[in-house]
Amino acid sequence: MADRPQRRTPTPKRATVLRAERITPHMVRVVLGVDPATPLEIGEYTDHYVKLLFPAEGETLPEPLDMEALRRDLPRERWPRTRTYTVRSYDAATRELAVDFVVHGDEGLAGPWAASARPGDVLYFMGPGGGYAPDPAADWHLLAGDESALPAIGAALERLPADADAKVFVEVSGPEEQQKLTAGPGVDVVWLHRGDAPVGAALVEAVTGLEFPAGSVQVFVHGEATFVRELRRHLRLERGVPREGLSVSGYWRRGKDEDGWQSSKREWNAEIEREQEGA
Repeated sequence: MADRPQRRTPTPKRATVLRAERITPHMVRVVLGVDPATPLEIGEYTDHYVKLLFPAEGETLPEPLDMEALRRDLPRERWPRTRTYTVRSYDAATRELAVDFVVHGDEGLAGPWAASARPGDVLYFMGPGGGYAPDPAADWHLLAGDESALPAIGAALERLPADADAKVFVEVSGPEEQQKLTAGPGVDVVWLHRGDAPVGAALVEAVTGLEFPAGSVQVFVHGEATFVRELRRHLRLERGVPREGLSVSGYWRRGKDEDGWQSSKREWNAEIEREQEGA
């Protein structure tokens, strides 16, 4: 049997911090300038994401960054750690890439980096990936998510046709975390404030209680895995939304960092498919 070809590690892309600003008390937008020599195709999807590379504790990333050599020469614990973030916007003319970070003090890896980011700081990333964009043929759109989904929701609203009808539910901790979103006259944006309730509880209540308009719907539901799973079950089994009309994914999971979540996400997806295979 022929040997399988070895899978090459994607070449990281280099970017430099141009500016950072607080959008809300717990959201920081970092605008990166992407190296002009770096090929970067962003624009097909509104949920484009990149994998940001952060050095392991006590390490400094070499420049230029060669991931193949780094993984060959260093033990795994010294490899860079990756964190996945949605692209809020990208300007191909200026090569400016905006990424929004949820920040809770010193908690986590990427949030503290964003809170202290200064012009000139270097950040490597891989990607982009993506798979969703509003379908102009849909009769109406349903978008729901927590803070982690807010950048993709904001980008999607800016892509919707001017005459599109949409129901949008965004859950944040409180009114101070609301953002200004660009939306057409047929778009109804509802902000949900969780307070001390579990993440996603208000979203589940809002979506399950929604009176669906007539016609075909395209759905985007992303955020914490627990509520995403519950809403996916509701949309498939109770509302009868076909798979091709759904973009549903758990961006994160309570009690796990990204390393732990990504290692279990494939099985999580398989479990959902098994329980809904009859739908």
